Amino acid sequence: MPDNNSASAVSMASRALGNPWAGFILALLVTVLDQYTKMWASNELVYRVPVEITSWFDLMLAHNTGAAFSFLASAGGWQRWFLAAVAMLVSVFVAVWLTRLEPQQRILGVSLGLILGGGLGNLIDRVTLGYVVDFISWHYQNWYWPAFNIADSAIFCGAILLLWDSFSSESGESA
Repeated sequence: MPDNNSASAVSMASRALGNPWAGFILALLVTVLDQYTKMWASNELVYRVPVEITSWFDLMLAHNTGAAFSFLASAGGWQRWFLAAVAMLVSVFVAVWLTRLEPQQRILGVSLGLILGGGLGNLIDRVTLGYVVDFISWHYQNWYWPAFNIADSAIFCGAILLLWDSFSSESGESA
């Protein structure tokens, strides 16, 4: 049987997750972690030289001037500001959405926090560097998944949670 302190901690955590502003805190944590890991990768890894971690996972510094899967990477430069503007508009939309959540919409708040944090992490790169720093590389034999980063992972996980929440919510409200 849990003691009063652990029950109180669980209750506090539940209330914190039910607070729509928790999504902003999660976004901040994701953005900071993303920027820290990108700084580490830029300082410690050699561009396009893989460091094998396992037979299917490498760390490899890459710069993506395009969008997902290097879409528009060779578009000539205009894509930097176009993609930055899209990221900024989506971030504002998600931030406004976060402020309008009900306390019981915990999963939606987490998903939006992950998406916002990931979007801001990549936006910072795009505006300050002109490209997004990627460093996580998965592969199987000679088949390589495009390199990605913590921000991309957060956006992906947030999108999956968003879809799950939309399909699992019977009354239209998140768990």
